[in-house]
Amino acid sequence: MKTAELKELVEKYSPEQLETCIAQQLEKGKNLCNIVDQTDTVIAELSKAAVVQELMNQGLSFSEALRELGRRIRAVYGSDVK
Repeated sequence: MKTAELKELVEKYSPEQLETCIAQQLEKGKNLCNIVDQTDTVIAELSKAAVVQELMNQGLSFSEALRELGRRIRAVYGSDVK
């Protein structure tokens, strides 16, 4: 997903709505956020948007939240560079 698409999701949906879309995708294979792709891809993209939205609600700008998301993803994969 491109950064612009992620930003659009973050601006359009609240964290609760994103969580609902994730649950819908898991249960029904489709969601009200209108993201259509393989279920794993949809869940990954909605999850990224939910994390960015949560960070922005804590006061970070979109760019800062996006960088923090990247740092967290790298940490999970074991390549966190400080």
